[in-house]
Amino acid sequence: MNRLFNLSQVLILAVILISCKTPTPKDLSKENLIPKPTSLIATGSSFDWTARTRIYLSAEQEGVQAIAEYLTDFIAPATGFETEIKTTNKLSSKRGIALFLNKDLSALGDEGYKLNITDKRLVLEAYQLAGLFRGVQTIRQLLPSCIESKDLQTGPWELASGTIEDTPNYEYRGAMLDVARHFFDVADVKRYIDLLAAYKMNILHLHLTDDQGWRIEIKSWPNLTKHGGSTQVGGGEGGFYTQADYSEIVRYAQERFVTVIPEIDMPGHTNAALASYAELNANGKSPSLYTGTRVGFSTLATDKEITYKFVDDVVRELAAITPGEYIHIGGDESDATKKKDYIKFVDRVQEIVHANGKKMIGWADISAAKLNENTLAQFWHTRTKTALNAVKQNAKIIMSPATRAYNDMQYNSICPLGLHWAGYLEVDKAYDWTLETIVEGISKENIVGIEAPLWSETVETIDDIEYLVFPRLVGYAELGWSNHADKSWDEYKVRLGKHKTRFEQMGINYYPSPLVPWED
Repeated sequence: MNRLFNLSQVLILAVILISCKTPTPKDLSKENLIPKPTSLIATGSSFDWTARTRIYLSAEQEGVQAIAEYLTDFIAPATGFETEIKTTNKLSSKRGIALFLNKDLSALGDEGYKLNITDKRLVLEAYQLAGLFRGVQTIRQLLPSCIESKDLQTGPWELASGTIEDTPNYEYRGAMLDVARHFFDVADVKRYIDLLAAYKMNILHLHLTDDQGWRIEIKSWPNLTKHGGSTQVGGGEGGFYTQADYSEIVRYAQERFVTVIPEIDMPGHTNAALASYAELNANGKSPSLYTGTRVGFSTLATDKEITYKFVDDVVRELAAITPGEYIHIGGDESDATKKKDYIKFVDRVQEIVHANGKKMIGWADISAAKLNENTLAQFWHTRTKTALNAVKQNAKIIMSPATRAYNDMQYNSICPLGLHWAGYLEVDKAYDWTLETIVEGISKENIVGIEAPLWSETVETIDDIEYLVFPRLVGYAELGWSNHADKSWDEYKVRLGKHKTRFEQMGINYYPSPLVPWED
């Protein structure tokens, strides 16, 4: 009896000692967050996430539960914790973690958030659900890098204490994936979405069609995928997404507050469509499928009404399964289209996009036509005239300068992947610029944000994608989100180097640039 009593006392004492554990001193300002938050105040203590920690939500806030589940599912493999989620009307009195929407935080906008961490509580609040999700990514980076592991780790799981208030500088922060030159399956695209979301990016632009392949099912024109999707660069078997596949990608992205923008490139870059349907050609004859990498040789027949029926059918079907507000119509490198025909084509396609309830995006070449003010022009070329012409028409600009933001540019002359027609693009050059000063005559008020394209002429696997994208994408995420007067490569590269272990735990096949001081 005494032995049992003494054992009980020991167990009670152990619980008391654990619950009274002195918090580990930590400095929030040295946590190497990327993107760098808008404001941060460190308080020198820490919050310990343990197996007993609970997440509390307000009982009346729809959508917060899903974000809490995302967080608990994310931390479970490494920690082994089955973190309990509870709803309550007394959030302010609970120890543990609280996630909630706060209507008084409207100044933070849709994606801003406030994070307050003490030794007893971690409170994440935002005006909208997207803000809570972005804040969860900050929580993720405040946890030790081994939180990214899919295998059980030892911990402890401590987060530095303090307050962060954070809002994005630009509303549009995206990346483009070319699935036309080489096809990537649904699993690869989901992986890419996860990598974007981890660094607070919110747009995935899918380049779905090109000379080498048509990758999205259009039920009214079935030969587009049956024939046009049957190959790729180098002559591989190609592939395509059914509309159900595409909807699955869109849903997965929505759960991570990423908007999918589909691109159907036209009137050039259309050989896959022309090979599939003879009537889309000026001469009524279908060319052979194309598996090379040359550009500028193809064009839809811009003077045939069947071409505009085709465009309307494609846009109609795609708009019906795309909840985002934009459809990208390409418009670049239409060298085989006479200028007057190109202008007529873009004018009509812009009307078709709007008639199907969407707004139009095009590469800045579309500024040769008359643009609506809600049309976006994507600056990419080394020549700036097209983007400046779009600004003169009051169209907003997406910044994707090839010399700075093209992920398919080689890092250097010995890089095994990528191209270099726009020059070599090391990690410092990819980061060390600003959206609002890269083109004289285009200021912040003209810009919606940044997008980093990855063209896939040389890219065949998800490992290839990751090698060219990381670590440059992390810098693009910061260029779009953060706004600090003291921004510098020398400061950023140190923070980037501290993400080495995190990249490795995430399983990212990144390029270990010699310009970055990588640290375990």
